[in-house]
Amino acid sequence: MQNSTVDLFMFMGQSNMAGRGIVTAEHSVPAPALTEGAGYEYRAVSSPDRLYPISEPFGRKENRKGGIDDGELKTGSMVTAFVNAYYERAGIPVVGVSASKGGSRIDQWQPGGDFLQDAIARLDAASEFLTAGQYRIRHRYMLWCQGESDGDMAKPGEQYRREFERMLDAMLQAGIEKCFLVRIGHYNGTGGTDYSGIMMAQDAIAQTNADVVMVSRLFEQMRRRGLMKDDFHYFQEAYNLVGQEAGENAARYTAGR
Repeated sequence: MQNSTVDLFMFMGQSNMAGRGIVTAEHSVPAPALTEGAGYEYRAVSSPDRLYPISEPFGRKENRKGGIDDGELKTGSMVTAFVNAYYERAGIPVVGVSASKGGSRIDQWQPGGDFLQDAIARLDAASEFLTAGQYRIRHRYMLWCQGESDGDMAKPGEQYRREFERMLDAMLQAGIEKCFLVRIGHYNGTGGTDYSGIMMAQDAIAQTNADVVMVSRLFEQMRRRGLMKDDFHYFQEAYNLVGQEAGENAARYTAGR
C-alpha cells in the first residue's frame, strides 16, 4: 500500500451487511471492480498477518467458531461499492474488517456476548497489525446494517434503540469514533411482518444520538424497484447502490469534521 494513512472500518450487522447479492440474467449487474488502492481487507480470523485487496464476497473466510460465523452464506456485499465511493471522495484507503452474522438479533450483540466480544477482538487485532506495520490510522469507524430479525419478532422500537445503544457504547469504548448507519428496508414476504417500527427506531437513533450518522435509506426503495431476491435479501445491484450512497455520505461526513 503506497498511502500509509488509512481509515479502519468495521463492517457489522446481519445478512444484508454480510452480503447475499446474486446476479441473474434479469438482474445482471455484478459487484463493481475495486478501484486500485481504494481498500484492503484485514482478515482477523483466517490470515491476520497481511492485508488483501478487497474482493467479493467480502469476509467470506472470516468465520470463528463460538463467535461470528456466517458459514458459506456470503455471496456479494455492499462493501466494494462503499469503499470505492469513500475513497473517491475522501482520498484515504479503507482497511475493512468483516464482523457480520446473518440472522442475528440486536440482543445477540450485547456487551459480554459472543458476537460483540469477537467484533472487538477483530478491531483490536486490526489496530495492532496496522500500528505495528507503521500505518497511521486516521479514523476508526463502523458501518452497521441490522434489524430485520428484530422486525420478524415485532420487537418494540424503543427496546431496539436501548439495545442498539448498549452495543454502540461498547464499540465506542473499544475505540470506534462514529457509527455510520444503513437503515434496513421492507419485508418482501406475505403475511403481517412489518419492519417499519425498526426503521423508525433507526431514524430516531440517528436523529438523537451524536455518535450515529445515517448514511443510506435506499434499501427502503428496493422492494418497489424489483431488486429483492427473496423475503429479506437483494440482488447485487441493490447492494451496489446502497454501498455507493453510504460511502459517499460517510466520506462527506468525514470531510466536514
